[in-house]
Amino acid sequence: MPSHQFTVEVQPKYLAEQSQPEAGLFSFAYTVTIRNTGEVPAQLIARHWVIVDANGHTEEVKGLGVVGHQPLLKPGEAFEYSSGSRLRTPTGTMHGTYHCMAEDATAFDAPIPLFVLEAEGPGSGRVLH
Repeated sequence: MPSHQFTVEVQPKYLAEQSQPEAGLFSFAYTVTIRNTGEVPAQLIARHWVIVDANGHTEEVKGLGVVGHQPLLKPGEAFEYSSGSRLRTPTGTMHGTYHCMAEDATAFDAPIPLFVLEAEGPGSGRVLH
């Protein structure tokens, strides 16, 4: 097992009640679980998301922490949060990276796996591995 490692899982969901397909506005929520699967306590410092719609329009979002938090996770601990995104097309993808700092001052990146946003129904959305 690597000393410095976070594992990230994402569960996307289409929000039909907050979308306006006729106006080209599609809303999605996603729940992220970040787990320290390494051997050293580490803190999530910053995020970098890449959001791509079906037309190839790309938006990058960078910032400190997630939903106002910079969680410090001991080995085996997890942090879960929910957030959202809007697209101008009924489908798109998201992926990215969390920049982390271990207690031993080692910086590392935790990849956020690519997942699909799909406006096909209330339970739509799938994760690609």
